[in-house]
Amino acid sequence: MQIIDAQIHLWEQEVDVVPPHRRKPFGLDEALREMDSASVHGAILHPPSWDPGSLALAKDAAARYPDRFAILGRIDPLAPDRLEQLANWLDTPGVLGLRYTFLKAHEQTWMDDGTMDWLWPEAERLNIPIAILADGHLGHVDRIAAQYPKLRLIVDHFGVKRGNVDDAAFASLPDVLALAQHANVAVKITGGPQYVSGGYPFDKLVPHYRAIHSAFGPDRMFWGTDITRMPCTWNECVTAFSEHQAWCSADDMASIMGGGIKRWLRWTDAT
Repeated sequence: MQIIDAQIHLWEQEVDVVPPHRRKPFGLDEALREMDSASVHGAILHPPSWDPGSLALAKDAAARYPDRFAILGRIDPLAPDRLEQLANWLDTPGVLGLRYTFLKAHEQTWMDDGTMDWLWPEAERLNIPIAILADGHLGHVDRIAAQYPKLRLIVDHFGVKRGNVDDAAFASLPDVLALAQHANVAVKITGGPQYVSGGYPFDKLVPHYRAIHSAFGPDRMFWGTDITRMPCTWNECVTAFSEHQAWCSADDMASIMGGGIKRWLRWTDAT
């Protein structure tokens, strides 16, 4: 089984990061060592907003190791040349799509005030998938998925209510499960250990895994870590799923832990 982590960040500057990520930089060499130790073949890089050089770092990683790294980056939706950037977005080796988080104060109204409206039809036309940190935006994801049925969308981190654990974190899960009606929506089951109380193997995640599997199936359910904010090792993140989900068949496991996201993002270099 080839294991692909659906979300990690690389950065080199020691700056104020989005909590609860670690403050210490996480560079390419360290990521490769830890991935090898945990038998993780590849990872989808999400250049973090706190390091202006993170996109260049991600592109370098993908260029040097095209079978191990791919990228979901971002285009400033207010940039004057945003349409030109989007038209050329997939031309860079390793760049497979976009990701938006809306975490900064000036971004938090973008889904409501029309700032993002230009993107959805153009991304659908250009066949560019988009991942969304959808806490507070699940209604918009529902609308966009219905309006642009060929636009591949990914809901990040179970669609949880960030900053919470257990039932409070997963209060949004019914709304996430309702999105399964749209064949163009998938879900990352990333960051899970942070959203439940109790330690390894994080048994409180099991009913949430099973609910998402039941609704979306194994091909629209993507395992991953967001490793720089995990309360455990990369290997524990892997084995908590690969060795402690007796309900999951071997074929489904292979899709959830790598095959599904490779197909969704059309990552052909991850061989």
